[in-house]
Amino acid sequence: MTEAAAEPVVDHRTRRLLEAPILPLLIRLAWPNVLIMLAQASAGLIETWWVAKLGTDALAGMALVFPAVMLMTTISAGAIGGGISSAVARTLGAGRREAADALVLHAVVVNIVFPLGFSALFLLFGRPIYSFLGGSGGELEAALIYSNIVFAGNVLTWLMNGLASVIRGTGNMLFPAVVTCVGVLLLIPMSPVLIFGLGPVPGFGIAGGGLALVAYYAAGTLAMAWYILSGRNPVRFRWVRLQWTPLAGILRVGALSALQSIQTNVIIAGSTALVASHAGMNAVAGFGTGVRLEYLLIPLIFGIGAPMVAMVGTNIGAGRRDRALSIALSGAGLAFLVTETIGLAAALFPEAWLALFSAEPAMIEAGSAYLRIVGPFYGFFGIGLSLYFAAQGAGRLFWPLAGGFLRVIIALAGGWFALRWTGALSGLFVALALALFTYGLTVLAAVRSGLWLR
Repeated sequence: MTEAAAEPVVDHRTRRLLEAPILPLLIRLAWPNVLIMLAQASAGLIETWWVAKLGTDALAGMALVFPAVMLMTTISAGAIGGGISSAVARTLGAGRREAADALVLHAVVVNIVFPLGFSALFLLFGRPIYSFLGGSGGELEAALIYSNIVFAGNVLTWLMNGLASVIRGTGNMLFPAVVTCVGVLLLIPMSPVLIFGLGPVPGFGIAGGGLALVAYYAAGTLAMAWYILSGRNPVRFRWVRLQWTPLAGILRVGALSALQSIQTNVIIAGSTALVASHAGMNAVAGFGTGVRLEYLLIPLIFGIGAPMVAMVGTNIGAGRRDRALSIALSGAGLAFLVTETIGLAAALFPEAWLALFSAEPAMIEAGSAYLRIVGPFYGFFGIGLSLYFAAQGAGRLFWPLAGGFLRVIIALAGGWFALRWTGALSGLFVALALALFTYGLTVLAAVRSGLWLR
């Protein structure tokens, strides 16, 4: 047998990940993915804009639920989804086509079992959870209404993101982007109709926002499943016996990655509780609206990070570590440029963002203080989170998680001490900014030195 005949057949998308110039390829793969994540983030912002018209209680209620909703999105798309994309990319990079096909069924199983557990948690214990975060009275009741509907449809959120991750692991970023953008276009009129009513359709209030979001994920799940089942995707669905090895390939990266998502949401939830205990619900609404911009950075960085998972994973699978490192550093630079630009703009013009949702003076004041102090450090968040995606592709997550734990300690412990010492929310916000700075530099130092692959 000749050497050429012995080589595995490599799909043209996989070969592109191994051979094309890095930065042009990264940008070409990232722009549809940035589009998809902006569209998904827009789904939440559209709802917030409409729900804000129901009053401060409704807006504060959504602020209480938002960390939990984002936790589901970031774990399903960024953590478990990253594990799926990484496993698919590394398997295709090694030329193991049938093993890659087997990952599809295993991905579906993971994305049914995990969300059912989270749904049970929030459906059964939503009231004590949101009370612990500072909710009471009208805002607590609004939070429970919205939370119960969203978590009743939580499996659809996970399935849509899981199937999209299978497709992205092959290097195809465009189809998930198209599906998501079309879904958001349908969500724009659907949300106000279900919230306020139109003609024979009754208005459901804040519950209507939850119903619209669940419908959006249901349609997206059907579209992603159709694409894979139709045979258009290089990795196809196969009925196989469930085995631990493919599950481990997903969960080894995905479960560890979930810690990164949990870290971010613990910081936001803990900070929300600190703001509520110190300054009340109007300040919570302002902080929650301001921090939504930070949450908006996550899908933006994910847009750059998802192709990094595929690119790094494929090159690691093919034994090309030097190219994988170049991909990681190129992605980190691109993420810094995008997120720092947004952060500086938010710091200079905070009311341009906040006034979209409310004109309440206390809300504007708290949100403006947060954006002026923390916004200039958004670029370091971009560095740390983009390199986390590169580490997903490599299957080496120690340093991103270590940087994340440092961020949690500085943000919450430091924020608590700062509030006690200064008696002002600005002290808490300085701690949040310092936490982002430390997080980004820690992960960058580990990657540049080569520690991330050891």
